[in-house]
Amino acid sequence: MQIDSHSALVYVMVLVSASDDDMTDAELDTMGKTVRYLPVFRGFDSQRLPAIADACAELLSDEEGLDKALDAIEEALPDHLRETAYAIACDVAAADGQVAQEEMRLLELLRYRLRVGRLPAAAIERAARARHQTL
Repeated sequence: MQIDSHSALVYVMVLVSASDDDMTDAELDTMGKTVRYLPVFRGFDSQRLPAIADACAELLSDEEGLDKALDAIEEALPDHLRETAYAIACDVAAADGQVAQEEMRLLELLRYRLRVGRLPAAAIERAARARHQTL
């Protein structure tokens, strides 16, 4: 299965949001804002977002769907976008103010599959936590 880089980034967001079986409004809002405002999504037709998210969800319904999705993400992302993908994943995980155990496990899988080092990952995770703090 082959997807483009934009689709891979959307898959990352969907995987994190769906990992705890609860796609919250805050996570969905973060996904929409990410697509609208991050420079990596310039030129991306946001009308494609629902179809890509649906394709990822359908893939996840397969017995080996998670591995297939991770393979597709790994194959589609160039090296210079791997930390970006991890940062996007952390933002979605932190969006609702709590990171579930399932989300932490998925972040760990993504970090491994995307080959994001421990120190860059820790910095990315801390930055996401700081961005999503509330009063």
